[in-house]
Amino acid sequence: MKAVRIVLILLAAAMAGLFFWLWNQVNTEATALSDKPWGVPFSLTRQDGAPITEQAFRGKPTALFFGFTNCPEICPTTVYELSGWMNKADPGKNRLQAYFVSIDPDRDTPEALKTYLGNVTDRIVGISGDPEKVKEMARGFKVYFKKVPTDPSKPDGDYTMDHTASVLLLDPKGDFAGTVAYGESADTAVAKLKRLAAKG
Repeated sequence: MKAVRIVLILLAAAMAGLFFWLWNQVNTEATALSDKPWGVPFSLTRQDGAPITEQAFRGKPTALFFGFTNCPEICPTTVYELSGWMNKADPGKNRLQAYFVSIDPDRDTPEALKTYLGNVTDRIVGISGDPEKVKEMARGFKVYFKKVPTDPSKPDGDYTMDHTASVLLLDPKGDFAGTVAYGESADTAVAKLKRLAAKG
């Protein structure tokens, strides 16, 4: 009986050691993941032709929207409203930054984005680039988009884009800090951007 008791004690000690090791591994991995900025690394092109990477989303709070210039309603409305919200939340234009990532880079060249955004605001910078790289970036930021033919009988003809309509908010470290939903009230959106600006 004494030998059995010793074996049971040793087995319990081994199980406790294994449990502690597993617990430590899980917590270490969770901490490592939480220390990583949200999204994925990317290499695309700004509206002025300059290269841009995920490092642009570091150092200053960021509002990030994925859309396309041929969008009939959601995108132009969001660009107009976001610009106005930013002017209220950050009138000095030095605490917040915003980017419009085209999910239709085949049509939205950097030059097209520059014209499109320049007609409305100086607060939002356009991003475009290789379609596959844009797709990888969007997936990494959990953004949905899909090309939809305007005439289902002509799949290779004209098309529109179905896509996530929310503005994503990132803190100065690039961590996810919330969203502004399409159609959200201006007061709520400005309050969110003010809180985001305060993190800068």
